[in-house]
Amino acid sequence: MNFSWSIFLDLGLICVALLLATFIRSKIRFFQRFLIPNALIAGFILLPFYNYAAPRLGMNNEGLENLVFHLLNLSFVAMSLRGMGMKGAGRRIFSSSVTIIIQYTLQVIIGFGLTLAFIYTFLPNLFPSFGLLMPLGFGLGPGQAFAIGKGWEALGFEGGGNLGLVFAAVGYIWACFLGIALINIGRRRGWMDPALAKAIEERRLRTGILPLTATKPVGSHLTTETEAIDTLSFNLALVLGVYLLAYLFLQLLTFLLSFAGSMGTQLANNLWGIAFIFAAVIAMFVKRLFRAFKIDHSVDNGTLTRVAGGCIDIMVTAAIAAITIVLLTRFWIPIVTIAVVGGLVSTFTIFWTVSRLFTDNRFCRAIMFYGNLTGTLSTGLALLRVVDPDFKTPVATDYMYGSGITFVLVIPLILMLNLPGYWYSTGRMWYLWMTLAIIGAYVIFSVLAYTLLARKRAFRSAGSLWLEE
Repeated sequence: MNFSWSIFLDLGLICVALLLATFIRSKIRFFQRFLIPNALIAGFILLPFYNYAAPRLGMNNEGLENLVFHLLNLSFVAMSLRGMGMKGAGRRIFSSSVTIIIQYTLQVIIGFGLTLAFIYTFLPNLFPSFGLLMPLGFGLGPGQAFAIGKGWEALGFEGGGNLGLVFAAVGYIWACFLGIALINIGRRRGWMDPALAKAIEERRLRTGILPLTATKPVGSHLTTETEAIDTLSFNLALVLGVYLLAYLFLQLLTFLLSFAGSMGTQLANNLWGIAFIFAAVIAMFVKRLFRAFKIDHSVDNGTLTRVAGGCIDIMVTAAIAAITIVLLTRFWIPIVTIAVVGGLVSTFTIFWTVSRLFTDNRFCRAIMFYGNLTGTLSTGLALLRVVDPDFKTPVATDYMYGSGITFVLVIPLILMLNLPGYWYSTGRMWYLWMTLAIIGAYVIFSVLAYTLLARKRAFRSAGSLWLEE
């Protein structure tokens, strides 16, 4: 009988890599000292295999990409089913959205500005949208950077899709390596909450595995009789059932939007890209139903946390292993220049703005924004787990809802990304002026929104990277 083994081959390799990474973390002090998560170690173990050995064995990255997409959505379902306090969430969520928009705007300015500088100096034939691959790769991820870059090839941008993957890979390097360094810097400089810093100080002495004599913390509780159904089975069934509802809801939206023609179809495709938002909202609705029928006691928050944690460990490993290493020497000067300048500006401005916009869980928020806006949501969650291992803070939930608001607000900015390509292919200058006008509008919005939200803190101690309380 012929059965498909592909998903289990990928899962098996990921799990073996996680076990190997756990052994490495337990033995090598470097990884213990710098709090490097096992999932990141495992991902980089598999990275060369999937780039060089796997293609020779008839394997590709498609299975990994599917795992990343679905496990990301499932992790948000599990976290949303736990239920979090939403008091004051409106301001936090909108502040999260403004932070994301500020970074998108800055990255667009840097990418487009440096590209114009290259065009008007020693690279006159450089495609004008070249630098816009940096905010796509850093802020949105490899899938979007590849898809949009590939579309620009029809306008004359040779290798646009592969260059999008290059910028996404560089973004992962910023997120993973500097992100861990920033966590250690924040711990030493007192940017973290004292209780959080103390907990990390204790954890950093560990190998990642609790010793034999240690008191084992309780990670979950039984809420069902095992004879009837195991508690893990019940909670997994709830998570997967909610995910099925999210899928059916998106299918319905896709069907309804199809009546709006090509524009509706394009919008529907974009909605699938943020399926985690719809999945999380439906999970919260189901949680409310459970409370209304007084059966919410059957849902165990600890078990759901373990489910979310398992999804994230596998997802982060798969996300890093799926990076396509592309060696293109032709554009190395603009790639290095734009990626380094963009990465540095993002690093400094994220910590500067977050420390002034928010008053709670500031360092957790900063590190998650940093991971998301240089890498992807998966790396942001991986870094957040270092400082908030059980997702006790509302940081991830706030970011999720903030992303939903951002998706609506940045539609003009995303559409604008095509205008420089039209300028290149037609020679019509009004495409350039329209590009600059839209960027200017987002600069004005970012400054006004930030100032109104941060109020007196907006420019306090402006010369300091981190606003001390």
